[in-house]
Amino acid sequence: MKLNRRLIQLGVGLAATSLILASCRSGGDGASNKEGISEEACPRAVNKDNGCIYLGAISDLTKGPFAPLAVPITDSQKAFWKRVNTQGGIDGYDVDIEKYIRDAEYNPEIHNKKYQEIRGNILALGQTLGSSQTLAIIDDMREDHMVGVPASWNSAWEFDDIILESGANYCFEAMNGVDWAMENRGDIEKVVAIGYAGDFGGDAAAGVEAAAKAHDIEYTKLETPAGQDNQAGSIAAILKEEPDLVVVTTGPAEMATIVGTTAAQGFKGTFVGSSPTWNPALLQSAAAPALEAMYFQAGPWGPWDTDTAGHKAMRDALGDVTPNDGYTAGWVWSYPLLAALKAAAAGGDLNRESLEKAAANLESVDYEGMLPDEAGATKGDPATVAFRQSVISGVDPDASTGVTIVQEFKAGSTATDADFTKPCFSLE
Repeated sequence: MKLNRRLIQLGVGLAATSLILASCRSGGDGASNKEGISEEACPRAVNKDNGCIYLGAISDLTKGPFAPLAVPITDSQKAFWKRVNTQGGIDGYDVDIEKYIRDAEYNPEIHNKKYQEIRGNILALGQTLGSSQTLAIIDDMREDHMVGVPASWNSAWEFDDIILESGANYCFEAMNGVDWAMENRGDIEKVVAIGYAGDFGGDAAAGVEAAAKAHDIEYTKLETPAGQDNQAGSIAAILKEEPDLVVVTTGPAEMATIVGTTAAQGFKGTFVGSSPTWNPALLQSAAAPALEAMYFQAGPWGPWDTDTAGHKAMRDALGDVTPNDGYTAGWVWSYPLLAALKAAAAGGDLNRESLEKAAANLESVDYEGMLPDEAGATKGDPATVAFRQSVISGVDPDASTGVTIVQEFKAGSTATDADFTKPCFSLE
């Protein structure tokens, strides 16, 4: 039996171990596990003889600006781990990410509250959505040795061993967006970075500023609040500044309002959006013609239609859904946690501490082609291992998610040469 085999491997007596197991099965919320691992099967077990690894997910599922992306992100992660279970699970365990899903409404205070509710019942966070939101719990995560998968691309994550990020951060992404525009969108002498206040908008703005300095062009930073009805000031500022390029770091609704309204008032510049600014539903909005003409997305990987084994596995696992690149993100983000779980289990003692150690020492991750394997490296100095390449996509109404790659993975000169010794947002 699996349990007896583990007892022999650990070299402890059956009676003593039974006492330990009994004490471990007194977790809150009715869970019979300690720190997210149970010898009992998962509630929706694929493999009835397997134990269960519980993951948490704190997302933006109802009221926040990213709910249209976060719902498919979360559904895709459910499908990812179901596929892992269908393939046998991990070292005698299935993985459950459904029991401890919580909605934080893109609010850091609520995010922290939801973490407190589940922190004693999960092995790791399979999703923690938002930069400021994750920063609101990061100290507790460190105290708990809680590895987390961020649904964000903050450059700070490169410097924290408990965070398993994937793809180029907002800072490099913005650098690559500016570099691409300089080469492909005519003469650019002035760039505006517009985004939410705080770490999300600030990280991208730092990248834009670095690229502007590298190219010796004029740079202006604007902050804008959430809510598509709150963009009048930002729109007026863009029309007054008359930049050649605008880099946007907001939610999709705000981005479309800014692009559509400025275009309607005669603005003819180029917009490059950070990866979370796009949603295919925007093609049904009044802003669609302006978006087709003026908007490009800087992204961490290829969209839904991309021809890789990982993209195909995702599409097959999700089945008949309306394509959305929230699904793509949720799927890609899960690969490094899978790699770390396998590495920790291979060491013979799967727990939070061993998972934390494994997460900090990944030399590569098999993304099944969705990202290069080296994009998952965590072992080494961030200045060396941080992934700096982005893809650029343009609006394409015939594509499943409304965007098609116009430039494959590439690190522009600014990102390639950047001295990445601390998070970008702290440089402002």
